[in-house]
Amino acid sequence: MAAPSPRPGHGGGPAGRVTAVLVTYNRRELLLESLAALYAQSRPPDEVIVVDNASTDDSAAAVRTKFPAARLAVLDHNTGGAGGFAYGMALALAGPAELIWLMDDDTVPEPGALAALLAARDHQPAAPPALIASRVVWTDGRPHPMNTPRAKPFATGAERAAAAAAGCTAIRSASFVSILVDAAVCRERGLPQADYFLWNDDFEFTTRLLRGRVGWLCPASVVVHKTAAFGSTDADPGQRFFYEVRNKVWTLRASAPLAPAERVLYGGATVRRWARTFARSADRRTLWSCLVKGVSAGLRSRPRPTEQVLASAGLTLPAREPRDS
Repeated sequence: MAAPSPRPGHGGGPAGRVTAVLVTYNRRELLLESLAALYAQSRPPDEVIVVDNASTDDSAAAVRTKFPAARLAVLDHNTGGAGGFAYGMALALAGPAELIWLMDDDTVPEPGALAALLAARDHQPAAPPALIASRVVWTDGRPHPMNTPRAKPFATGAERAAAAAAGCTAIRSASFVSILVDAAVCRERGLPQADYFLWNDDFEFTTRLLRGRVGWLCPASVVVHKTAAFGSTDADPGQRFFYEVRNKVWTLRASAPLAPAERVLYGGATVRRWARTFARSADRRTLWSCLVKGVSAGLRSRPRPTEQVLASAGLTLPAREPRDS
């Protein structure tokens, strides 16, 4: 698939060139709404990459018809959100992207969302944050509990003051629902773990990206996450709970995302969240089965390299353009 020519007129200034990466699976109408909002930004992204995770609802055809400027990658197999974001980011990093704006297909950014992220970033031109997250609300304007970034637990006074000066707060992790990441840091720290498939891929990636670095939540940048229901990640997940458990165990065992003290902190928070999930569930037998299988898989295995996972789906990571040293 050939990429369209870069859109002129948006890449100048201190903010840098922005590539938006949007991953979709069988949500054509929401996808089209999200794309319309992307192109209607007061400061549009310079390039838009859509990764279609083998949708069966003619999403790809609709994108080609209504948004021909978007770069469309249609996958033959559903690689999950984790694989989709990993591949989309790889496409962005193979090009001239300086910043990558990540979001799901049910995310609708308000017109000034990207401009607000860039304005916040420009408050620290010498040492900009590695990641800035938008404020995520549900369709009725309430803050969406599913996408509330975790505050940085051990932030210094200087870190909090620098974030506040830009109208932001210091965070330690965020979801893939509208985050702006520094492409140079991504090239250094690596892609999302495609083997996670779904759940905790964003937590692992953003904590790995932000370890020892600066991350902010920018309240002035607002996006609407149009989930079917209002709720947090401890809502009754059914069979998907396996991925929550296995992937969280993988993350807590890994050395790159979290420092030792953070593993204790987040491990305790995970146990409390799982307890809430069980307390609210109408199908605890399924959750117990997933818990046992997830813990076993998380302890007995480790995620395969992302390149290997994508290769098994018939995808080859593109070569990156040489960068100036």
